[in-house]
Amino acid sequence: MRIAELGGEFALIKRLTGESQDPAVIKGVGDDCAVVEYTQEKYLLITVDMMVEDDHFTLAWHTPFQIGRKLMESNVSDILAMGGSPSWAFLSLSLKTDTTVEFMEELYRGLYDSAARHEVSLIGGDTTHGCEMTLSLTVIGEVEKSMLRLRSDAVPGDFICVTGTLGKSEAGLRLLKRGVRDGYVQGHLEPHCRTREEAMAIARHAHAMIDVSDGLGSEVRHICEESGTGAQIDWERIPISIDTLQMAQLLQEESQEYALYGGEDFELVFTIPPENIAMLKEEFSDFTVVGEILPKPEGLHRLKEGNMVAMRGGYDHFAS
Repeated sequence: MRIAELGGEFALIKRLTGESQDPAVIKGVGDDCAVVEYTQEKYLLITVDMMVEDDHFTLAWHTPFQIGRKLMESNVSDILAMGGSPSWAFLSLSLKTDTTVEFMEELYRGLYDSAARHEVSLIGGDTTHGCEMTLSLTVIGEVEKSMLRLRSDAVPGDFICVTGTLGKSEAGLRLLKRGVRDGYVQGHLEPHCRTREEAMAIARHAHAMIDVSDGLGSEVRHICEESGTGAQIDWERIPISIDTLQMAQLLQEESQEYALYGGEDFELVFTIPPENIAMLKEEFSDFTVVGEILPKPEGLHRLKEGNMVAMRGGYDHFAS
């Protein structure tokens, strides 16, 4: 049976993995990071993310600086989505034999540029060779135990919120695939995740958190699966930038589809009690309420022009 026939990437993960029996493991598979006992006041957070040439990036339009920067930003985003702060990173590389020193110097310049932004130290890794370039980054961070935010913490009645705007990475990717290099493509080539200060402000008031790696639809589905809830997303409330909207109109597509089923925006999705909204806005205001967590029997759907439509998942590496 092929992985696509099983149900894709996340179905495979569920089939192959189970709950850890180690009492030091607070959370293993099923969230943005693994959570492990560390000190009396803090947990250790561990995440790993991989980028493969011609899947996550292509040398046809990515510079090595952009590749390195994106790799770090995507991993740091996972730490922030748990309410934590990133600290250390380990990079493993599989390089083609014709890779130049100059290329790698630029890739590392991108890594270090992002690492400096987030106060992360790159302290180890491994290097080998292969038929295509593959980059794997592990980031380790810390979180105050009282600040840990899991996907499983959402409760019915919570508002669903998202930071910034969505769909910009997908819009850029679609333009690049059509040969456009100088238009609105930076959202895909150089995504920025949120800062630790912004994530911690959200964590002080939110229940559940997750970052937008595979699209809003996929991330809300993950929250619902882990929390045992349903959800409703209001199509008209999804925050879309003017540039993303204009690009979608140019391509005769719907920008909300980019937001729901694209990915790599690395914004934060969180659920929050309605009574906490005003307090959060005093610390951080760049977010939009886009829906509500519902009891599980009510299902997962989006509301568009008064009609409820079942929500499908976002990007999946093995989906047919």
